[in-house]
Amino acid sequence: MIAAFLNWLQHGFGKGPTPDGQSFSELLLGSLNFWSLLEGTHLIALMLFAGTILVVDLRLLGVTFRKTRVSVISDAILPLTVFSFGFVVISGAGLLFAKPIFYYHTIWFLVKMVFLALALLNIVVFHGRVQATQNAWDADETPPIAARISAAGSLILWLLVIICGRFTPYDAYECGKPQPAFINWVQQCKTSEKGEENMAGQRFDSQMTGGQP
Repeated sequence: MIAAFLNWLQHGFGKGPTPDGQSFSELLLGSLNFWSLLEGTHLIALMLFAGTILVVDLRLLGVTFRKTRVSVISDAILPLTVFSFGFVVISGAGLLFAKPIFYYHTIWFLVKMVFLALALLNIVVFHGRVQATQNAWDADETPPIAARISAAGSLILWLLVIICGRFTPYDAYECGKPQPAFINWVQQCKTSEKGEENMAGQRFDSQMTGGQP
């Protein structure tokens, strides 16, 4: 059902009645200037977001700005973090809309979403539990272990999100190529437009194009 919806989203949503009509998704992907602007905005916003996260996390780890209160650092940085994250989400949604089928069948993107969910969960835990006692250690050069664990987790998870995002455009694990069974299963290649092929050379055509295993 998900694959069918994404197929409609990419190839059917907004498509005109003429045979050569394009969907909104296809128009976005085919718009060279706007697509480049969207990608550039996403990357710049991501760099700003990651940079602000890095500054706060290094302070929580007791590595930098040790003489400055944690609250002073976070209060100065948080508006930039929220602002840049908003642009990351909006531009990322645009990129996803342009190629939903590709991303749905790409292991790097799927793993990235897992790490992203864990990173957001870490933020919720930090602000909901760890930060509740911040008044007691706000001026400490080295915050308590809970704050440091949260900061270390944040750095690792966001780094993994960026790495997976960087690998997403590459087609080393593209559906339709000989893949380990696990990769084919995670990417659900059997339901992709390019079908599934295992390492032994056995091929299963895409169900979306009417092929049969």
